[in-house]
Amino acid sequence: MELLNIECLGKRLRLEGSIAGWQQLYWDNQLVSQKSASATDQAFHIHSFELTRQTSIATETENTSANVSVTPLPVRLEIDVNWQPFQLDYCLLIDDESITQGQRTVKDIERQTPEIAVVKNQKISVVGLASLGFKLLKSAKVVKVLFAGASVAAYSWLFSFQFALALIGCLVFHEYGHIRAMKHFGMKTKGIYLIPFVGGLALSDERINTRWQDVYISIMGPTFGLILSIICVGLYWITGNVFFAGLAAFNALLNLFNLLPILPLDGGHILKSISFSMNSLIGLIACILGAAIGVFISYSLGLALLGFLLLIGSVEIIFEWRGRHQSHLLPLDRYGQIFSTIWYLLTVAGLVGIIWYFAGSGDEMLAIPLQILGS
Repeated sequence: MELLNIECLGKRLRLEGSIAGWQQLYWDNQLVSQKSASATDQAFHIHSFELTRQTSIATETENTSANVSVTPLPVRLEIDVNWQPFQLDYCLLIDDESITQGQRTVKDIERQTPEIAVVKNQKISVVGLASLGFKLLKSAKVVKVLFAGASVAAYSWLFSFQFALALIGCLVFHEYGHIRAMKHFGMKTKGIYLIPFVGGLALSDERINTRWQDVYISIMGPTFGLILSIICVGLYWITGNVFFAGLAAFNALLNLFNLLPILPLDGGHILKSISFSMNSLIGLIACILGAAIGVFISYSLGLALLGFLLLIGSVEIIFEWRGRHQSHLLPLDRYGQIFSTIWYLLTVAGLVGIIWYFAGSGDEMLAIPLQILGS
């Protein structure tokens, strides 16, 4: 990830690095210093290199001429970095004279636009090809309208027109939570796309820089879904209209499904960000236990396809865990790990509570979400 980008002698001095310990320093996009990954996890580093400075010396002889003198110009960048919580202190010295110094925190990393974009190795898959096809179409605004219309038609065919509109409203509110989270970090958004039989997508062309951004953006969708279900519960208590009760229960079921620890669902991103931020084997153990419990529950409920997807997604996370330090994403600190876990569990508990509450009302329709979970 890009840790620092400052001016040095009229050109950009850029420091790239990772939590694994390696650092590379570039001046005018030319590598001038590098540090390999160190098992000692040393926080303080000194990058030293030399630039050349040309000076002209006039001499008075029979014919006036000028001699060019080339002198080395020593440059030193002192870096003191702490990863969890992230804080980087730096001092730039040229010819042993301090030129600039400062400090960077997680807020600076969140809002930066790296000079060199991170290139991801894309795996060829059906999902990847479908995603590529969608990216080719998403630039046209008419696609939003077409997808929305197709979604209404598809859900009307399965249920009813009224329920289809209500379901679309729930999906839009969920995706709006993601949009608000992106805007919180100053990211430009592309809007919401509704995909028939899939759900919705909130898109942005800008990339995230920290695990906290990944957690926050991912969990805000289900959180908004929980808020909508709570509002529907309140409307049901006020009006007594069973429509609001059904909307609260089914919306809770949709958002609960989205919190399953399966990539690319929101729950998968949350689990990955939390576990990948742990420096010990605790992160790997958490992944394995979470995957085992999730697969057991899925198969116990008769959701074989869901259990299979959960197994594949969790195994992928487990295999990727060894390379977590090479990620460009800044990890969560201990407080962020605990806070994110509690937020996730409380959201799940709230959604399950709403489903359980209406299942005990005696109405057969309101018991369907719990029956799905327990079938």
